[in-house]
Amino acid sequence: MSINISINKNHINNLDLSPVKTIIEDVEKCQEILTLEQQLIFKIDYLREDNDPRELSEIPEIRLWFIALDSLYPWLPFALNWREGELARYTAMLVPHQFNRSEGIQYNQEALDIFVMQKTFILHSWLRQNNLTGNSRLKAMTQIFGYDLDDEFFDLLH
Repeated sequence: MSINISINKNHINNLDLSPVKTIIEDVEKCQEILTLEQQLIFKIDYLREDNDPRELSEIPEIRLWFIALDSLYPWLPFALNWREGELARYTAMLVPHQFNRSEGIQYNQEALDIFVMQKTFILHSWLRQNNLTGNSRLKAMTQIFGYDLDDEFFDLLH
């Protein structure tokens, strides 16, 4: 079962992260943060002019909201519903990219490299803090973006 998080223009324009904070704080109180694994989906209600061709991830105010969110919860990719494309959309909010009508999102490769490695380091540490061992989650996450990390790589992370 997925958890939908509704955010609107007011949340975005005021950098109001309360819709996410509320859910995460409730789960943390029960000490069940791991139950959020691949559960979150963002429902973004942000009206635009009819002639505005931009995707949501191309709107600076929305990207800024997601940057603030990622700064507060750098482990959030763990909680995003990957099957519904939420990880790719979240990444588009944080990594420069272009849209190609036939191929979809085309991330800036160097920026994607940095993002994926940063999230790998953050999540590796966060998962260990939460007593989750093994690297299958991290490998699956990086494979979504075309990376194939060897087990030897994870041996370097302490």
